[in-house]
Order: sequence, then structure tokens, then C-alpha cells
Amino acid sequence: MKLTPRALPWLKAALHCAAAMPLLWLLWAVPAGRFSADPVPELLQFLGGWALRLLLLTLCVSPLARWWKNGALIRVRRLLGLWCFAYASLHLGVWLLLDLQLAWGQIGAEIIERGFITLGMLSWLILLLLAVTSTRGWQRRLGRHWQGLHNWVYLSALLIPIHFWWGVKSGWMEPALYLALSLSLLWWRREKLTRWLQRTYQTRRL
Repeated sequence: MKLTPRALPWLKAALHCAAAMPLLWLLWAVPAGRFSADPVPELLQFLGGWALRLLLLTLCVSPLARWWKNGALIRVRRLLGLWCFAYASLHLGVWLLLDLQLAWGQIGAEIIERGFITLGMLSWLILLLLAVTSTRGWQRRLGRHWQGLHNWVYLSALLIPIHFWWGVKSGWMEPALYLALSLSLLWWRREKLTRWLQRTYQTRRL
């Protein structure tokens, strides 16, 4: 399976459409009453779930590119990562605006006192940093440090499934499946992660 330069824009367009479909469904579902009388918890889970799926799909790009021996697939990774950040930001926005209604004192207390929210905020900050620095301009500015910075996505890939599992009130099968998939994708990168951690440790010692 070879991705040609002519086919790449079509693949990107298809991925944009696929990533937008849950939001389009949401715009129909909320007015149509497809959620309960208190839709906030369902909205949080819906948006957070799609953020997690897109993050894991982003991490699947490299293994698929190597398996199919098609390096051009790497060029869709940023697209998927930005959609992941968009869903994560909507998830955060629903929590801030609809759940806690911008009660900043309560928001601060929740972040500090509730462990799964602490993990979620830390993960969102990592995704924010990666989204801001995902452009070619930032890649040139950061030089060899750019890849080291973007390796922090692997920490998010571990924290977000734990945040999901910790936050659900019932049912463990779905979060367990996501965590297992995340761990398998990180295991596939174990040599790269080991080298990165060693370099990070050595840099801090200096």
C-alpha cells in the first residue's frame, strides 16, 4: 500500500471529515434530546473519549508507516494530533463552563484535590504545548530539541487512559482496553523511549 503525493491531500481531507463527524453528530444530538436531562457528564465522556481515540490513532501512524513501508503516512500525524487537542479542549471547556460554571476557586480546588483531574490538566497542558509547537516554524526554532519536546506525547498517552479509568463511575472494560492499547503502542517504542529517558536524565545531571 503506497501513498502517493497526489493521494495525500485526499487522505487528509477524508481524515478531517472523519474527525469532524462526531462534532456534527453532537450538534444534532443535543437539540434532538439524545442525551439525558443532565447531559454534562455524557458530554464530558463523549468529548474526552474522542480525544483519547484520536491520540491513540496518532500514535498508530508510525507503526503503520513502518509496516506498510510508507513514510508519507507520517504527514497525517500532525492533523490527527491537532484534532485530538481540539477534542481535549472542548472536553476541558465543557468542564469549566457547564460543569463548574467558571467558579475559579472550585476549579483550583478540584485540580489540586482530585487526582484524576490533576492528570487530565497535566495531559491537556502537554497537548497544548505540542499543538503550539507543531508548526514548521517552531520546528526550525527548536532544532534538535523539537523532537525531545514532542516525545512528551508519550506521557500523555499514559496519563489520559488513567484519567479516563479513574474518572468513570461504572464499567472498567472500555478504559482498560484503551490503557492496554496505549501500553502496547508505548512498548512498540520502548527502545526509543529508553534512549530519550537516558538523554533526559543525562541532560539534567549536567
